[in-house]
Amino acid sequence: MKPHVAVIGTGRMGAAMVVRLREAGFAVTAYNRTRTKAEATGAAVAATPRQAAAAADVVLVSLADDSAVREAYGGEDGIAAGLRAGTVVVETSTVAPETVTDLAPLVEKAGAVMLDAPVSGSVVFVEQGRLTVMAGGDPSALERARPVLDVLAAHVVHVGPSGTGAAMKLAVNSLLLGLNQALSEALVLAERAGVSRESAYEVFAAGAAGAPFVQYKKDAYLHPDSATVAFTLELVAKDLDLVLALAERVGAPMQQAFTNRRLVGEAVAQGLGRRDLSALAEFLRGGVRDGGQP
Repeated sequence: MKPHVAVIGTGRMGAAMVVRLREAGFAVTAYNRTRTKAEATGAAVAATPRQAAAAADVVLVSLADDSAVREAYGGEDGIAAGLRAGTVVVETSTVAPETVTDLAPLVEKAGAVMLDAPVSGSVVFVEQGRLTVMAGGDPSALERARPVLDVLAAHVVHVGPSGTGAAMKLAVNSLLLGLNQALSEALVLAERAGVSRESAYEVFAAGAAGAPFVQYKKDAYLHPDSATVAFTLELVAKDLDLVLALAERVGAPMQQAFTNRRLVGEAVAQGLGRRDLSALAEFLRGGVRDGGQP
């Protein structure tokens, strides 16, 4: 029998996970602080994280930040209070490794096990089952969660002990967000030198730098006013703060991430925080002062 799944957090990614799993025949219980978002997925809806976890063999958590994650696990209505022995909790949120370390004992106290298994990919990747999962924790727990993860992901990689999944996701995002900044700058440079936006992007996508990110973000960069919001600049700033905190702790030089964080902070301060990360190019088009520095 397929495991019963709970999904805690039905934002863009969480909701897509619920739909994908239900289409694959899994019984899913969803919880979201805004109940209507959970109801929109068509899944059974729980009143609390505890109630959702109590029904599940595998619990997927997909929340915006460390504060929301910590709140979801603790207290009498939290995830940890509802867990059964043997349940696997898969923490897919982008959080600090320390958050995983702090929350794992709450899960283990209930006889359950926690994987920090954030994902790389957009909503479209969820819908197509093409995510990449980077999992830290017990390999045997990962195998128990695989029937669920394999529906959502084309690649599931065990990267090490607990906490390494969260660290790997921050490394992935530092690369992705660096690419976003480089692509934004290069596009604006080509435009100001007289190349049409469409022609410049065609060359970028066809050349050595034409990574999957460049391919699937094409419409967002070419038509910024109608771009679907997949990853807000506010969340970019949050993730870069986590990246820089981890870099300081482990002694890794991150000059590009530092510069990226400053630039994103200026874009957010100018009111672009709820725009898609591709709006960084829009900020550069309108926000570059004399001397070429934003």
